[in-house]
Amino acid sequence: MEAFKSIVKPLCYFLFLCILLLFADAASAKTHYHDFVIQATPVKRLCKTHNTITVNGQFPGPTLEVNNGDTLVVKVVNRARYNVTIHWHGVRQMRTAWADGPEFITQCPIRPGKSYTYRFTIQGQEGTLWWHAHSSWLRATVYGALIIHPKGGSYPFPKPKRETPILLGEWWNANPIDVVREATRTGAAPNVSDAYTINGQPGDLYKCSSQDTNIVHTDSGETNLLRVINAGMNQELFFTVANHKFTVVGADASYVKPFTTSVLMLGPGQTTDVLIKADQPPSRYYMAARAYASAQGAPFDNTTTTAILEYKTSSCSSNCVKTNPVFPSLPAYNDTATATAFTTKFRSPRKVEVPKEIDENLFFTVGLGLNNCPRGARSKNCQGPNGTRFTASMNNISFVLPSNFSLLQAHHNGIPGVFSTDFPAVPPVKFDYTGNVSRSLWQPIRGTKLYKLKYGARVQVVLQGTNISTAENHPIHLHGYDFYIIAEGFGNFNPKRDASKFNLVDPPLRNTASVPVNGWAVIRFVADNPGVWLMHCHLDVHITWGLAMAFLVENGVSQLESLETPPVDLPVC
Repeated sequence: MEAFKSIVKPLCYFLFLCILLLFADAASAKTHYHDFVIQATPVKRLCKTHNTITVNGQFPGPTLEVNNGDTLVVKVVNRARYNVTIHWHGVRQMRTAWADGPEFITQCPIRPGKSYTYRFTIQGQEGTLWWHAHSSWLRATVYGALIIHPKGGSYPFPKPKRETPILLGEWWNANPIDVVREATRTGAAPNVSDAYTINGQPGDLYKCSSQDTNIVHTDSGETNLLRVINAGMNQELFFTVANHKFTVVGADASYVKPFTTSVLMLGPGQTTDVLIKADQPPSRYYMAARAYASAQGAPFDNTTTTAILEYKTSSCSSNCVKTNPVFPSLPAYNDTATATAFTTKFRSPRKVEVPKEIDENLFFTVGLGLNNCPRGARSKNCQGPNGTRFTASMNNISFVLPSNFSLLQAHHNGIPGVFSTDFPAVPPVKFDYTGNVSRSLWQPIRGTKLYKLKYGARVQVVLQGTNISTAENHPIHLHGYDFYIIAEGFGNFNPKRDASKFNLVDPPLRNTASVPVNGWAVIRFVADNPGVWLMHCHLDVHITWGLAMAFLVENGVSQLESLETPPVDLPVC
Protein backbone atom coordinates (compact mmCIF):
# COMPACT_ATOMS: atom_id res chain seq x y z
CA MET A 1 0.00 0.00 0.00
CA GLU A 2 2.81 2.42 0.92
CA ALA A 3 4.53 1.56 -2.34
CA PHE A 4 1.29 2.36 -4.20
CA LYS A 5 1.02 5.73 -2.42
CA SER A 6 4.64 6.50 -3.22
CA ILE A 7 3.81 6.15 -6.91
CA VAL A 8 0.38 7.83 -6.95
CA LYS A 9 1.29 10.90 -4.90
CA PRO A 10 4.02 12.20 -7.26
CA LEU A 11 1.78 11.36 -10.22
CA CYS A 12 -1.03 13.50 -8.77
CA TYR A 13 1.37 16.37 -8.21
CA PHE A 14 2.57 16.04 -11.81
CA LEU A 15 -0.98 16.06 -13.22
CA PHE A 16 -1.86 19.05 -11.03
CA LEU A 17 1.20 20.90 -12.31
CA CYS A 18 0.24 20.11 -15.93
CA ILE A 19 -3.27 21.49 -15.36
CA LEU A 20 -1.84 24.65 -13.79
CA LEU A 21 0.49 25.12 -16.76
CA LEU A 22 -2.41 24.70 -19.19
CA PHE A 23 -4.46 27.32 -17.37
CA ALA A 24 -1.46 29.65 -17.17
CA ASP A 25 -0.87 29.22 -20.90
CA ALA A 26 -4.50 30.02 -21.67
CA ALA A 27 -4.45 33.00 -19.32
CA SER A 28 -1.35 34.45 -21.00
CA ALA A 29 -2.94 34.31 -24.45
CA LYS A 30 -4.52 37.57 -25.58
CA THR A 31 -7.23 38.55 -28.02
CA HIS A 32 -6.32 41.43 -30.33
CA TYR A 33 -9.09 43.50 -31.91
CA HIS A 34 -8.53 45.53 -35.07
CA ASP A 35 -10.68 47.45 -37.54
CA PHE A 36 -9.68 47.42 -41.20
CA VAL A 37 -11.43 50.05 -43.32
CA ILE A 38 -10.95 49.39 -47.03
CA GLN A 39 -11.05 52.75 -48.77
CA ALA A 40 -9.67 54.83 -51.63
CA THR A 41 -6.86 57.11 -50.48
CA PRO A 42 -4.81 59.63 -52.50
CA VAL A 43 -1.28 58.22 -52.76
CA LYS A 44 1.50 59.97 -54.67
CA ARG A 45 4.27 57.91 -56.23
CA LEU A 46 6.49 58.56 -59.27
CA CYS A 47 5.21 62.16 -59.52
CA LYS A 48 1.56 61.12 -59.88
CA THR A 49 -1.29 60.89 -57.38
CA HIS A 50 -3.71 57.97 -57.60
CA ASN A 51 -6.84 57.11 -55.63
CA THR A 52 -5.31 53.94 -54.23
CA ILE A 53 -7.20 51.22 -52.35
CA THR A 54 -5.75 51.05 -48.83
CA VAL A 55 -6.46 49.81 -45.32
CA ASN A 56 -7.16 52.65 -42.88
CA GLY A 57 -5.63 55.10 -45.34
CA GLN A 58 -2.20 53.47 -44.97
CA PHE A 59 0.05 52.12 -47.71
CA PRO A 60 1.38 49.61 -46.86
CA GLY A 61 -1.29 48.69 -44.34
CA PRO A 62 -0.87 48.35 -40.56
CA THR A 63 1.59 45.88 -39.06
CA LEU A 64 -0.13 43.44 -36.70
CA GLU A 65 1.90 42.00 -33.82
CA VAL A 66 0.78 39.03 -31.73
CA ASN A 67 2.26 36.20 -29.68
CA ASN A 68 2.05 32.54 -30.55
CA GLY A 69 -1.26 31.38 -29.03
CA ASP A 70 -3.03 34.74 -29.34
CA THR A 71 -6.33 35.30 -31.13
CA LEU A 72 -6.98 37.94 -33.79
CA VAL A 73 -10.40 39.51 -34.36
CA VAL A 74 -10.32 41.81 -37.37
CA LYS A 75 -13.46 43.58 -38.58
CA VAL A 76 -13.14 44.50 -42.25
CA VAL A 77 -15.42 47.30 -43.45
CA ASN A 78 -15.51 47.78 -47.22
CA ARG A 79 -15.84 51.43 -48.19
CA ALA A 80 -14.20 50.92 -51.58
CA ARG A 81 -15.96 50.39 -54.90
CA TYR A 82 -14.62 46.87 -55.37
CA ASN A 83 -15.41 43.56 -53.73
CA VAL A 84 -12.71 42.57 -51.25
CA THR A 85 -11.49 39.77 -48.99
CA ILE A 86 -8.45 39.56 -46.69
CA HIS A 87 -6.18 36.50 -46.59
CA TRP A 88 -3.92 35.85 -43.59
CA HIS A 89 -1.05 34.42 -45.56
CA GLY A 90 0.55 31.40 -43.90
CA VAL A 91 -1.75 31.23 -40.86
CA ARG A 92 -2.70 27.58 -40.36
CA GLN A 93 -6.37 28.44 -39.59
CA MET A 94 -6.91 25.17 -37.73
CA ARG A 95 -10.63 24.36 -38.16
CA THR A 96 -11.27 28.04 -39.04
CA ALA A 97 -11.21 27.88 -42.82
CA TRP A 98 -14.00 30.47 -42.88
CA ALA A 99 -11.34 33.03 -41.89
CA ASP A 100 -8.79 32.12 -44.57
CA GLY A 101 -10.04 34.73 -47.01
CA PRO A 102 -9.57 33.79 -50.70
CA GLU A 103 -12.52 35.05 -52.72
CA PHE A 104 -15.03 32.35 -53.72
CA ILE A 105 -12.85 29.65 -52.11
CA THR A 106 -13.64 30.00 -48.39
CA GLN A 107 -16.02 32.95 -48.54
CA CYS A 108 -17.99 35.18 -50.85
CA PRO A 109 -16.48 38.65 -51.19
CA ILE A 110 -17.28 41.55 -48.90
CA ARG A 111 -19.41 43.80 -51.08
CA PRO A 112 -19.02 47.60 -51.06
CA GLY A 113 -20.73 48.98 -47.96
CA LYS A 114 -20.64 45.60 -46.14
CA SER A 115 -18.39 44.13 -43.45
CA TYR A 116 -17.07 40.80 -42.19
CA THR A 117 -15.14 39.90 -39.04
CA TYR A 118 -12.25 37.44 -39.27
CA ARG A 119 -11.63 35.42 -36.07
CA PHE A 120 -8.74 32.99 -35.72
CA THR A 121 -6.02 31.84 -33.31
CA ILE A 122 -2.30 31.58 -34.03
CA GLN A 123 -1.25 28.04 -33.13
CA GLY A 124 2.34 26.83 -33.07
CA GLN A 125 3.76 29.49 -35.38
CA GLU A 126 6.49 32.07 -34.68
CA GLY A 127 8.12 34.51 -37.05
CA THR A 128 6.95 36.59 -39.98
CA LEU A 129 3.76 36.19 -41.97
CA TRP A 130 1.65 38.80 -43.70
CA TRP A 131 -1.87 39.65 -44.74
CA HIS A 132 -3.20 40.81 -48.10
CA ALA A 133 -6.32 41.23 -50.18
CA HIS A 134 -7.32 38.07 -52.06
CA SER A 135 -9.75 39.54 -54.55
CA SER A 136 -8.69 40.44 -58.11
CA TRP A 137 -5.46 42.47 -57.98
CA LEU A 138 -6.30 44.54 -54.90
CA ARG A 139 -3.37 43.08 -53.01
CA ALA A 140 -1.07 45.35 -55.06
CA THR A 141 -1.72 47.98 -52.37
CA VAL A 142 -3.76 46.16 -49.71
CA TYR A 143 -1.17 44.32 -47.62
CA GLY A 144 0.79 44.46 -44.37
CA ALA A 145 3.03 42.48 -42.03
CA LEU A 146 1.81 39.95 -39.44
CA ILE A 147 4.52 39.40 -36.83
CA ILE A 148 4.23 36.47 -34.42
CA HIS A 149 6.44 36.69 -31.35
CA PRO A 150 7.31 33.71 -29.11
CA LYS A 151 5.06 33.25 -26.08
CA GLY A 152 7.89 33.78 -23.63
CA GLY A 153 9.60 36.45 -25.69
CA SER A 154 12.80 34.45 -26.28
CA TYR A 155 14.19 33.51 -29.70
CA PRO A 156 16.40 30.51 -30.52
CA PHE A 157 19.09 33.05 -31.45
CA PRO A 158 20.56 36.10 -29.63
CA LYS A 159 17.85 38.72 -29.17
CA PRO A 160 18.31 41.54 -31.69
CA LYS A 161 18.43 45.18 -30.62
CA ARG A 162 15.83 46.14 -33.22
CA GLU A 163 13.25 44.47 -35.45
CA THR A 164 12.28 45.98 -38.80
CA PRO A 165 9.67 44.75 -41.29
CA ILE A 166 10.87 45.09 -44.89
CA LEU A 167 7.94 44.78 -47.29
CA LEU A 168 8.91 44.47 -50.95
CA GLY A 169 6.16 45.48 -53.36
CA GLU A 170 5.27 46.56 -56.88
CA TRP A 171 3.74 49.84 -58.03
CA TRP A 172 1.83 50.67 -61.19
CA ASN A 173 1.25 54.17 -62.52
CA ALA A 174 -2.26 52.93 -63.17
CA ASN A 175 -5.10 51.24 -61.32
CA PRO A 176 -4.00 47.59 -60.87
CA ILE A 177 -7.62 46.48 -61.35
CA ASP A 178 -7.64 48.18 -64.76
CA VAL A 179 -4.31 46.51 -65.60
CA VAL A 180 -5.64 42.99 -65.03
CA ARG A 181 -8.99 43.73 -66.67
CA GLU A 182 -7.24 44.96 -69.81
CA ALA A 183 -5.09 41.82 -69.90
CA THR A 184 -8.16 39.62 -69.46
CA ARG A 185 -9.91 41.45 -72.31
CA THR A 186 -7.00 41.20 -74.74
CA GLY A 187 -5.64 37.77 -73.80
CA ALA A 188 -2.15 39.27 -73.65
CA ALA A 189 0.24 39.49 -70.72
CA PRO A 190 -0.51 42.45 -68.41
CA ASN A 191 1.68 45.52 -68.35
CA VAL A 192 4.61 45.12 -65.98
CA SER A 193 4.91 47.34 -62.92
CA ASP A 194 6.50 50.79 -63.11
CA ALA A 195 8.46 50.44 -59.87
CA TYR A 196 9.34 48.16 -57.02
CA THR A 197 8.97 49.46 -53.48
CA ILE A 198 10.46 48.94 -50.03
CA ASN A 199 7.89 49.67 -47.34
CA GLY A 200 5.78 51.44 -49.95
CA GLN A 201 8.52 53.74 -51.29
CA PRO A 202 10.36 53.28 -54.61
CA GLY A 203 13.57 54.95 -53.43
CA ASP A 204 16.31 57.17 -54.81
CA LEU A 205 16.59 55.65 -58.30
CA TYR A 206 13.09 56.71 -59.38
CA LYS A 207 11.84 60.16 -60.26
CA CYS A 208 10.09 62.19 -57.54
CA SER A 209 11.00 59.56 -54.93
CA SER A 210 14.23 60.47 -53.11
CA GLN A 211 12.60 62.63 -50.46
CA ASP A 212 10.54 59.72 -49.10
CA THR A 213 13.13 56.95 -49.39
CA ASN A 214 12.73 54.55 -46.48
CA ILE A 215 15.55 54.80 -43.91
CA VAL A 216 16.43 52.06 -41.40
CA HIS A 217 18.56 53.40 -38.54
CA THR A 218 21.19 51.40 -36.70
CA ASP A 219 23.98 51.89 -34.17
CA SER A 220 27.45 50.51 -34.75
CA GLY A 221 27.81 47.01 -33.38
CA GLU A 222 24.12 46.31 -32.89
CA THR A 223 22.16 43.52 -34.54
CA ASN A 224 18.89 44.14 -36.34
CA LEU A 225 16.30 41.51 -37.24
CA LEU A 226 14.95 42.26 -40.71
CA ARG A 227 11.61 40.62 -41.45
CA VAL A 228 11.66 40.55 -45.25
CA ILE A 229 8.38 39.95 -47.10
CA ASN A 230 7.89 39.74 -50.86
CA ALA A 231 4.46 41.34 -51.22
CA GLY A 232 5.03 41.92 -54.93
CA MET A 233 2.40 40.84 -57.41
CA ASN A 234 4.26 39.15 -60.23
CA GLN A 235 7.98 39.17 -59.60
CA GLU A 236 10.47 37.15 -57.63
CA LEU A 237 13.07 39.47 -56.16
CA PHE A 238 16.70 39.50 -55.11
CA PHE A 239 17.39 41.57 -51.97
CA THR A 240 20.69 42.68 -50.47
CA VAL A 241 22.37 45.36 -48.34
CA ALA A 242 25.65 46.89 -49.50
CA ASN A 243 28.77 45.49 -47.74
CA HIS A 244 26.71 43.52 -45.19
CA LYS A 245 25.92 39.85 -44.75
CA PHE A 246 22.72 38.24 -43.50
CA THR A 247 22.27 35.37 -41.10
CA VAL A 248 19.04 33.67 -42.12
CA VAL A 249 17.13 32.44 -39.05
CA GLY A 250 13.54 31.96 -40.22
CA ALA A 251 11.19 31.67 -43.17
CA ASP A 252 7.40 31.57 -43.46
CA ALA A 253 7.00 31.71 -39.64
CA SER A 254 9.25 28.70 -39.03
CA TYR A 255 12.77 28.78 -37.62
CA VAL A 256 15.58 27.45 -39.80
CA LYS A 257 19.13 26.27 -39.22
CA PRO A 258 21.06 29.57 -39.41
CA PHE A 259 23.17 30.19 -42.49
CA THR A 260 25.03 33.18 -43.89
CA THR A 261 24.42 34.82 -47.25
CA SER A 262 24.89 38.19 -48.92
CA VAL A 263 21.72 38.01 -51.02
CA LEU A 264 18.16 36.75 -50.55
CA MET A 265 15.73 35.55 -53.21
CA LEU A 266 12.04 35.62 -52.34
CA GLY A 267 9.08 34.71 -54.48
CA PRO A 268 5.83 36.59 -53.95
CA GLY A 269 4.28 35.29 -50.74
CA GLN A 270 7.52 34.20 -49.12
CA THR A 271 9.05 35.70 -45.97
CA THR A 272 12.61 35.47 -44.68
CA ASP A 273 13.89 36.56 -41.26
CA VAL A 274 17.53 37.64 -41.22
CA LEU A 275 19.93 39.05 -38.66
CA ILE A 276 22.15 41.86 -39.91
CA LYS A 277 25.00 43.20 -37.79
CA ALA A 278 26.13 46.81 -38.11
CA ASP A 279 29.78 45.85 -38.38
CA GLN A 280 30.88 48.19 -41.18
CA PRO A 281 32.38 51.70 -40.98
CA PRO A 282 29.62 54.14 -39.96
CA SER A 283 28.04 55.37 -43.16
CA ARG A 284 24.91 55.00 -45.28
CA TYR A 285 24.33 51.77 -47.21
CA TYR A 286 21.69 50.99 -49.77
CA MET A 287 19.26 48.15 -49.29
CA ALA A 288 18.20 47.14 -52.79
CA ALA A 289 15.82 44.76 -54.52
CA ARG A 290 15.37 43.93 -58.17
CA ALA A 291 13.92 41.19 -60.31
CA TYR A 292 14.89 37.58 -60.57
CA ALA A 293 13.41 37.07 -64.05
CA SER A 294 13.60 33.38 -64.92
CA ALA A 295 11.20 33.39 -67.90
CA GLN A 296 13.35 33.74 -71.00
CA GLY A 297 12.14 36.50 -73.31
CA ALA A 298 9.21 37.55 -71.11
CA PRO A 299 8.91 41.28 -70.32
CA PHE A 300 9.61 42.35 -66.73
CA ASP A 301 10.20 45.46 -64.67
CA ASN A 302 13.99 45.87 -64.73
CA THR A 303 14.16 48.76 -62.25
CA THR A 304 15.73 48.66 -58.78
CA THR A 305 14.14 49.81 -55.52
CA THR A 306 16.26 51.08 -52.65
CA ALA A 307 16.07 51.96 -48.98
CA ILE A 308 18.94 53.13 -46.78
CA LEU A 309 20.61 51.46 -43.81
CA GLU A 310 21.94 54.49 -41.95
CA TYR A 311 24.38 54.29 -39.05
CA LYS A 312 23.32 56.86 -36.48
CA THR A 313 26.85 58.20 -36.14
CA SER A 314 26.82 58.96 -39.88
CA SER A 315 23.63 61.03 -39.82
CA CYS A 316 23.77 64.80 -39.76
CA SER A 317 21.62 67.85 -39.18
CA SER A 318 19.42 69.37 -41.86
CA ASN A 319 22.16 71.91 -42.69
CA CYS A 320 24.81 69.41 -43.72
CA VAL A 321 25.13 67.34 -46.87
CA LYS A 322 24.64 63.61 -46.36
CA THR A 323 27.06 61.23 -48.02
CA ASN A 324 25.80 59.17 -50.93
CA PRO A 325 24.93 55.65 -49.80
CA VAL A 326 27.15 52.77 -50.82
CA PHE A 327 25.48 50.79 -53.61
CA PRO A 328 25.40 46.97 -53.43
CA SER A 329 26.22 44.37 -56.03
CA LEU A 330 23.08 42.53 -57.17
CA PRO A 331 22.85 39.26 -59.12
CA ALA A 332 22.01 39.35 -62.82
CA TYR A 333 18.29 39.31 -63.56
CA ASN A 334 18.45 35.72 -64.84
CA ASP A 335 20.89 34.37 -62.24
CA THR A 336 19.20 31.04 -61.57
CA ALA A 337 22.39 29.65 -60.02
CA THR A 338 22.30 32.25 -57.22
CA ALA A 339 18.55 31.78 -56.71
CA THR A 340 18.97 28.01 -56.47
CA ALA A 341 21.99 28.21 -54.18
CA PHE A 342 19.91 30.31 -51.79
CA THR A 343 16.69 28.25 -51.79
CA THR A 344 18.53 24.95 -51.30
CA LYS A 345 20.31 26.13 -48.12
CA PHE A 346 17.18 25.97 -45.97
CA ARG A 347 17.00 23.30 -43.26
CA SER A 348 14.92 22.86 -40.13
CA PRO A 349 16.92 23.54 -36.93
CA ARG A 350 16.65 19.93 -35.81
CA LYS A 351 15.35 16.54 -36.89
CA VAL A 352 11.64 16.70 -37.75
CA GLU A 353 8.82 14.20 -38.14
CA VAL A 354 8.42 14.01 -41.92
CA PRO A 355 5.65 11.65 -43.11
CA LYS A 356 7.42 8.48 -44.23
CA GLU A 357 4.51 6.29 -45.31
CA ILE A 358 2.46 8.05 -48.01
CA ASP A 359 -1.29 7.64 -48.52
CA GLU A 360 -1.66 10.08 -51.42
CA ASN A 361 1.16 10.20 -53.97
CA LEU A 362 0.35 13.10 -56.28
CA PHE A 363 2.09 14.54 -59.33
CA PHE A 364 1.02 18.01 -60.49
CA THR A 365 2.33 19.78 -63.58
CA VAL A 366 2.65 23.53 -63.14
CA GLY A 367 2.89 25.92 -66.05
CA LEU A 368 1.52 28.21 -68.70
CA GLY A 369 -0.46 27.53 -71.85
CA LEU A 370 -1.92 29.21 -74.92
CA ASN A 371 -5.52 28.99 -76.05
CA ASN A 372 -6.36 29.33 -79.71
CA CYS A 373 -8.47 32.36 -80.52
CA PRO A 374 -12.13 31.33 -80.14
CA ARG A 375 -14.09 31.11 -83.36
CA GLY A 376 -15.70 34.44 -84.13
CA ALA A 377 -13.54 36.36 -81.63
CA ARG A 378 -11.93 39.61 -82.70
CA SER A 379 -8.18 39.85 -83.07
CA LYS A 380 -8.07 42.54 -80.37
CA ASN A 381 -9.21 39.85 -77.91
CA CYS A 382 -6.42 37.46 -78.93
CA GLN A 383 -3.20 39.42 -78.48
CA GLY A 384 -1.13 36.60 -77.04
CA PRO A 385 1.68 35.01 -79.09
CA ASN A 386 0.60 34.34 -82.70
CA GLY A 387 -2.98 35.43 -82.12
CA THR A 388 -3.63 33.28 -79.02
CA ARG A 389 -4.74 33.96 -75.45
CA PHE A 390 -2.54 33.26 -72.43
CA THR A 391 -3.72 30.64 -69.96
CA ALA A 392 -2.18 28.50 -67.19
CA SER A 393 -2.96 25.21 -65.49
CA MET A 394 -2.11 22.45 -63.06
CA ASN A 395 -2.40 18.95 -64.53
CA ASN A 396 -3.95 20.50 -67.64
CA ILE A 397 -6.87 21.96 -65.64
CA SER A 398 -7.18 25.74 -65.78
CA PHE A 399 -8.92 26.63 -62.53
CA VAL A 400 -12.21 28.54 -62.69
CA LEU A 401 -13.63 30.29 -59.63
CA PRO A 402 -17.35 29.82 -58.91
CA SER A 403 -19.51 32.93 -58.70
CA ASN A 404 -22.72 32.08 -56.81
CA PHE A 405 -21.24 30.25 -53.80
CA SER A 406 -17.83 29.82 -52.23
CA LEU A 407 -16.38 26.32 -52.51
CA LEU A 408 -16.33 25.94 -48.73
CA GLN A 409 -19.95 27.02 -48.45
CA ALA A 410 -20.95 24.58 -51.20
CA HIS A 411 -19.05 21.76 -49.48
CA HIS A 412 -20.39 22.54 -46.00
CA ASN A 413 -24.00 22.88 -47.13
CA GLY A 414 -23.95 20.10 -49.73
CA ILE A 415 -24.81 22.42 -52.62
CA PRO A 416 -24.50 20.48 -55.90
CA GLY A 417 -23.13 21.73 -59.19
CA VAL A 418 -20.56 24.16 -57.80
CA PHE A 419 -17.48 21.93 -58.10
CA SER A 420 -16.40 18.38 -58.81
CA THR A 421 -13.83 16.26 -56.97
CA ASP A 422 -12.16 14.73 -60.01
CA PHE A 423 -8.98 16.79 -60.14
CA PRO A 424 -6.44 14.31 -61.58
CA ALA A 425 -3.81 12.85 -59.26
CA VAL A 426 -1.34 12.71 -62.16
CA PRO A 427 -1.15 14.49 -65.52
CA PRO A 428 -3.82 13.15 -67.92
CA VAL A 429 -1.07 12.82 -70.53
CA LYS A 430 2.57 12.13 -69.73
CA PHE A 431 5.07 14.09 -71.85
CA ASP A 432 8.56 15.56 -71.80
CA TYR A 433 7.58 18.30 -69.37
CA THR A 434 10.72 20.41 -69.75
CA GLY A 435 11.45 19.65 -73.40
CA ASN A 436 9.84 20.84 -76.61
CA VAL A 437 6.16 20.32 -75.82
CA SER A 438 3.73 19.51 -78.62
CA ARG A 439 1.25 22.30 -79.38
CA SER A 440 -1.54 19.77 -78.87
CA LEU A 441 -0.78 19.99 -75.13
CA TRP A 442 -0.76 23.79 -74.92
CA GLN A 443 -4.51 24.19 -74.41
CA PRO A 444 -5.81 23.14 -70.97
CA ILE A 445 -9.36 22.32 -69.97
CA ARG A 446 -11.23 24.86 -67.86
CA GLY A 447 -12.90 23.56 -64.70
CA THR A 448 -13.60 23.89 -60.98
CA LYS A 449 -12.09 20.60 -59.90
CA LEU A 450 -10.99 19.72 -56.36
CA TYR A 451 -8.92 16.83 -55.01
CA LYS A 452 -10.46 15.13 -51.98
CA LEU A 453 -8.28 14.08 -49.04
CA LYS A 454 -9.30 12.05 -46.01
CA TYR A 455 -8.55 13.62 -42.65
CA GLY A 456 -5.09 12.52 -41.52
CA ALA A 457 -3.91 11.45 -44.98
CA ARG A 458 -0.16 11.62 -45.48
CA VAL A 459 0.38 13.47 -48.73
CA GLN A 460 3.28 13.82 -51.13
CA VAL A 461 3.02 16.23 -54.07
CA VAL A 462 5.55 16.45 -56.87
CA LEU A 463 5.29 19.94 -58.39
CA GLN A 464 6.67 19.66 -61.91
CA GLY A 465 7.36 22.80 -63.94
CA THR A 466 6.67 22.70 -67.67
CA ASN A 467 8.16 24.35 -70.74
CA ILE A 468 4.82 25.19 -72.35
CA SER A 469 4.96 28.72 -73.83
CA THR A 470 7.85 29.59 -71.51
CA ALA A 471 9.41 27.99 -68.44
CA GLU A 472 9.90 29.97 -65.26
CA ASN A 473 10.22 29.71 -61.51
CA HIS A 474 6.80 29.33 -59.82
CA PRO A 475 6.21 30.22 -56.13
CA ILE A 476 3.49 27.72 -55.18
CA HIS A 477 1.49 28.56 -52.05
CA LEU A 478 -0.78 26.17 -50.13
CA HIS A 479 -3.45 27.72 -47.92
CA GLY A 480 -4.16 26.28 -44.47
CA TYR A 481 -0.97 24.23 -44.28
CA ASP A 482 2.76 24.26 -43.84
CA PHE A 483 4.65 21.56 -45.70
CA TYR A 484 8.11 20.08 -45.80
CA ILE A 485 10.10 20.68 -48.99
CA ILE A 486 12.00 17.42 -49.15
CA ALA A 487 13.73 17.88 -52.52
CA GLU A 488 14.01 20.01 -55.62
CA GLY A 489 15.87 19.75 -58.90
CA PHE A 490 15.98 20.52 -62.60
CA GLY A 491 14.56 18.63 -65.57
CA ASN A 492 11.81 16.02 -65.35
CA PHE A 493 11.27 14.40 -61.95
CA ASN A 494 12.27 10.73 -62.01
CA PRO A 495 11.14 8.81 -58.89
CA LYS A 496 13.74 6.08 -59.35
CA ARG A 497 16.59 8.54 -59.64
CA ASP A 498 15.42 11.49 -57.55
CA ALA A 499 14.00 9.71 -54.49
CA SER A 500 17.58 9.32 -53.30
CA LYS A 501 17.72 13.14 -52.98
CA PHE A 502 14.85 13.28 -50.47
CA ASN A 503 15.74 14.97 -47.20
CA LEU A 504 13.63 13.15 -44.62
CA VAL A 505 15.72 14.34 -41.66
CA ASP A 506 15.62 18.14 -41.46
CA PRO A 507 13.79 19.59 -44.49
CA PRO A 508 12.50 23.18 -44.20
CA LEU A 509 8.89 23.85 -43.22
CA ARG A 510 7.33 26.39 -45.60
CA ASN A 511 3.97 27.56 -46.93
CA THR A 512 5.28 28.72 -50.33
CA ALA A 513 7.69 26.63 -52.39
CA SER A 514 9.84 27.86 -55.28
CA VAL A 515 9.47 25.38 -58.14
CA PRO A 516 12.67 25.94 -60.16
CA VAL A 517 12.56 27.05 -63.78
CA ASN A 518 12.28 23.87 -65.89
CA GLY A 519 12.46 21.86 -62.69
CA TRP A 520 10.51 20.33 -59.82
CA ALA A 521 9.97 20.37 -56.07
CA VAL A 522 8.57 17.67 -53.77
CA ILE A 523 6.52 18.54 -50.69
CA ARG A 524 4.93 16.46 -47.91
CA PHE A 525 2.26 17.26 -45.34
CA VAL A 526 -0.42 15.59 -43.22
CA ALA A 527 -4.02 16.57 -44.05
CA ASP A 528 -4.97 17.49 -40.49
CA ASN A 529 -6.98 20.66 -41.19
CA PRO A 530 -10.49 20.16 -42.61
CA GLY A 531 -11.84 22.56 -45.20
CA VAL A 532 -11.26 23.68 -48.78
CA TRP A 533 -7.69 24.87 -49.30
CA LEU A 534 -6.39 26.65 -52.37
CA MET A 535 -3.01 25.78 -53.88
CA HIS A 536 -1.82 28.27 -56.46
CA CYS A 537 1.06 30.11 -58.04
CA HIS A 538 1.62 33.36 -56.13
CA LEU A 539 2.44 35.25 -59.31
CA ASP A 540 -0.98 36.87 -59.56
CA VAL A 541 -0.90 36.96 -63.35
CA HIS A 542 -0.67 33.16 -63.27
CA ILE A 543 -3.55 32.59 -60.84
CA THR A 544 -5.56 35.00 -63.01
CA TRP A 545 -4.87 32.67 -65.94
CA GLY A 546 -5.88 29.59 -63.91
CA LEU A 547 -2.71 28.21 -62.30
CA ALA A 548 -4.45 26.85 -59.22
CA MET A 549 -6.35 23.93 -57.73
CA ALA A 550 -7.90 23.20 -54.34
CA PHE A 551 -7.85 20.35 -51.83
CA LEU A 552 -11.05 19.34 -50.07
CA VAL A 553 -9.99 17.89 -46.72
CA GLU A 554 -12.79 15.93 -45.06
CA ASN A 555 -13.69 16.14 -41.37
CA GLY A 556 -12.18 13.67 -38.96
CA VAL A 557 -14.16 11.61 -36.45
CA SER A 558 -14.26 14.06 -33.53
CA GLN A 559 -15.41 17.64 -33.14
CA LEU A 560 -11.80 18.77 -32.74
CA GLU A 561 -11.06 17.22 -36.13
CA SER A 562 -13.98 18.96 -37.84
CA LEU A 563 -14.56 22.32 -39.47
CA GLU A 564 -16.15 24.89 -37.19
CA THR A 565 -19.62 26.19 -38.01
CA PRO A 566 -19.68 29.24 -40.29
CA PRO A 567 -19.79 32.71 -38.68
CA VAL A 568 -23.17 34.44 -38.62
CA ASP A 569 -21.84 37.42 -40.60
CA LEU A 570 -20.30 35.33 -43.40
CA PRO A 571 -20.81 37.31 -46.63
CA VAL A 572 -23.33 36.04 -49.16
CA CYS A 573 -22.79 36.02 -52.89
